[in-house]
Amino acid sequence: MVSKDQGIGALILIVCAVVAIVYVVILAIPSTLGFDAAAARFWLIAVPVTVAFVAIMAIGAWIGWTMATTPPPKPIEEITSEMEEKKEEPKTETMEESKASDPAAEEKAPEKKKKGSQ
Repeated sequence: MVSKDQGIGALILIVCAVVAIVYVVILAIPSTLGFDAAAARFWLIAVPVTVAFVAIMAIGAWIGWTMATTPPPKPIEEITSEMEEKKEEPKTETMEESKASDPAAEEKAPEKKKKGSQ
């Protein structure tokens, strides 16, 4: 079975191959198909160049819009000072305090002592 992506890929392949063949035939021998040779060659060159130019300008506009609407990053100094502040913060709760505040830990502690003494 062909997956959906493979089917779409095959369709793209076929369309691109047909367009390329038609493009080369019209560019090489336009008079056999009843086209004015000069006009056909002009449009066969002008249309892809125009499409490519507009695509490149659209990508440039998108990059410019993204840069214009994205807020600037924090300065490095501010980031490093925040990291240093986090490192300097002392832990408020010690191990003994956490055991005393956790009743489940108190219940498990005597069991461990009993197992060790047996």
